[in-house]
Amino acid sequence: MGEAITFTAADGTGLAGERWPGKEPTFVLLHAGVSDRRAWSAVAAELSRSGADVVAYDRRGFGQTPAIGTPDHLGDLRSVLARATESPAWLVGNSQGGRIALDLALTDPGRVAGLVLIAPAVSGAPEPDDGVLDADTRRIDGDIEAAAAIGDIEAVNRLETHLWLDGPAGPEGRVRGPARDLALDMNAIALAARWPEGTEPTELDTWQRLDEVRAPATVVWGQLDLPFFVEQCRGLAERLPNLNGAIELPGTAHLPGLESPEQVAAVIREAAGG
Repeated sequence: MGEAITFTAADGTGLAGERWPGKEPTFVLLHAGVSDRRAWSAVAAELSRSGADVVAYDRRGFGQTPAIGTPDHLGDLRSVLARATESPAWLVGNSQGGRIALDLALTDPGRVAGLVLIAPAVSGAPEPDDGVLDADTRRIDGDIEAAAAIGDIEAVNRLETHLWLDGPAGPEGRVRGPARDLALDMNAIALAARWPEGTEPTELDTWQRLDEVRAPATVVWGQLDLPFFVEQCRGLAERLPNLNGAIELPGTAHLPGLESPEQVAAVIREAAGG
């Protein structure tokens, strides 16, 4: 485990975090929308063993950070960076964390040394419709909607974990043991968070402005991820002007840091030239 640290946001909210101290550059790890900072624990430990300086934190409504105030993800990330390092940092983002990393690289490029984007969402990207999604994803999505409609949050958690951890085409329970237990626990916390309607931050038009993102970027995705995400990652890699690499990780889905932390850490080190 890293050293516990609390980052204070601009409105005074405490963001629960951890730090594995080391030499620069600093890697800031940004979790997915179905997890929290614990999803990075094994990756951070691997990076720390090679002497890297690593930071991870829980966004509002995830892990140990309560869903209070306004979810200003970019503002909160700036507060974390202000305390973590005076130098530009490497941002490593998975899914929603990747979206936040890209948004900061677009709006505040001086704070970003480079990007490792693992199955990232992208602000302003086209939303998939049923005609685009594969049959397995449509089936699981339908089951999630049905469970949510009757308030069966335990079933929603189980089904979402199938979709994102196992991958839609894989059998439920493909990933077992501590990784699955952790995924279920992290997503249960995220599902329990309640935000008032209208408090979600305004989405940027990053997808239309990818040519302005000048930070060196590596795009990574799991072979077993949602086919829509795989294709979006490939399209993102084609459009980023300073692409370091596009890497498909075999045998993993949307949360490869849980499945294959050594492999993910190696990709991060290589992207940063270490």
